[in-house]
Amino acid sequence: MKQTFGRSQRGILSEAARMLANPQFIMMMSNQKQFEQHVEELENLFPGVPSIGCIGMSYDTRVIEDGVGLIAFSDGVYATANVLENVSVMPVKYISRLEQDIRKIEASGENTVCIDFCSGNDACVLTTINMVLSQRGIPLVGGTGDAGKVSANGRIYDDAVAYGLVHNQHGRVKTYKENIYHQMGNYRFIASQTDRARYLIGALNGKPAKKVYQSILNVTDEQILTQTFKNPFGKINGDDICIISIKEVQGNSLACFRQVNDSDVLVLLELGDYKEITRQTIRQIIQDFPRRSAVFSVNCLFRYKLFSDHNYMQNYLQDMNALGSHAGFVGYGEHYNNRFVNQSMTCVVFE
Repeated sequence: MKQTFGRSQRGILSEAARMLANPQFIMMMSNQKQFEQHVEELENLFPGVPSIGCIGMSYDTRVIEDGVGLIAFSDGVYATANVLENVSVMPVKYISRLEQDIRKIEASGENTVCIDFCSGNDACVLTTINMVLSQRGIPLVGGTGDAGKVSANGRIYDDAVAYGLVHNQHGRVKTYKENIYHQMGNYRFIASQTDRARYLIGALNGKPAKKVYQSILNVTDEQILTQTFKNPFGKINGDDICIISIKEVQGNSLACFRQVNDSDVLVLLELGDYKEITRQTIRQIIQDFPRRSAVFSVNCLFRYKLFSDHNYMQNYLQDMNALGSHAGFVGYGEHYNNRFVNQSMTCVVFE
């Protein structure tokens, strides 16, 4: 298979589309002002080609911050695109669409990946989708776009998840997740006074959550939102740690990008040697896939900000380019199989 990245920093879709030749599946990352226009134009340029889209930044060897980016797969893939609607209420109502699409492209866990763009309610969406994907061992990579909108096959949807199933005709697929954080000290907290709907943590070990975070890290209210780049919370999930980013301060509570429940056990994380961790990820992918057709990744917005603040983002993309054709988008939350994670990188590698 072949992966192609088309870009236009000026937001001219036809300019980005010039790079695409006979695409069999297209992902579009647009800006909020032009999203609706771009969805319509893309369908007119490539009628009938399965496509999904969202609002967000994209990248290959450099980042497209406010234009439009297109990632196309061709030369050896079967693909289909569709949508599950009403994800805040009952996404399972539309699950038969996913079941039919899996049969349509003869998907299996070894050669097929599900790529999704979500408008919100990610944890529920992933649980629903995994009900079907897990039966065949099909992996998933994706993320949340901006402004609560996604597109599929030339139509725009609110409160939905757009997905593409991509069957690699010439080899395997495998998903990866990169975590650049590790546990800080022996801090362990029991969450309470949580609000699941608003992703709020009211208290940690019975004390106001904001005060606990501030006392450990010696930061002001204003510094909390940048300190989370270095010190997010983590929830232990077996041998893995799910990163929980702080979104904002609400009184003495902390609003997060991921749901926390009463009695959840949390730890405090700290930033590791992210450059070396990236090199380790690249080495592992090369070991697993000596021959690679493409790598599609989703990087968290907070990783993008962290790397940019440390003047590493451009070097990071150059490092990842050592894998061959690498492209992706900057998400507001990352999806890895059945998990909704924060401040991470997830990717799928095609043989």
